[in-house]
Amino acid sequence: MPEFTAKDVQKLRQDAGVGMMDAKKALEETGGDFEKAFELLRERGLAQAAKRAEREATEGAIGYYIHMQNDRPVVGVLVELACETDFVAKSDEFKQTANDIALHVSWGNPRWITREQVDEAELEKERDLIARQAAGEGKPEQVIPKIVEGRIEKFYEDNVLYDQTFVNPERFEGTVGEMVAALAAKMGENISVRRIARFAVGEGN
Repeated sequence: MPEFTAKDVQKLRQDAGVGMMDAKKALEETGGDFEKAFELLRERGLAQAAKRAEREATEGAIGYYIHMQNDRPVVGVLVELACETDFVAKSDEFKQTANDIALHVSWGNPRWITREQVDEAELEKERDLIARQAAGEGKPEQVIPKIVEGRIEKFYEDNVLYDQTFVNPERFEGTVGEMVAALAAKMGENISVRRIARFAVGEGN
């Protein structure tokens, strides 16, 4: 029999955001290896999330965060987190996640939610700039394309919400996109960030 305890099942359930039986089954399938069980659940969750993404999400909640400085609000954020059912939209965990994402947006200041939303012309402009910078640094011509792709990944991490590492690792370790996917897997619904709005005192449009 695989060697794992009820505490192992509970920890895996919490870390992976799945039900108790799913966590237990994953540990059984991986011989009690916690890391392998976590990866197995993550892969399954992402695969299921891809299928759920085709379903219509017409419910949701508005998350919000106000950052105070010297007793006055200086940054305000609104986030629309979409889901399929009113039941999920009203759950405490769903509403808390919407607020968590709003907190993150106040810090990360993303320009887009997903990579698909990045303006193609701006992306090409960024690629060209990186290539010229690499050439100016004396990098060999044959390695410049790899340098461009590596720095474009960093561009995504800096500017795309789903690619940014969540600001509070005590709440969730991973990217915002992974956090949304984990919630979708746990709730069994198509969940996504639909819109974000960030307002900061002194910043232009």
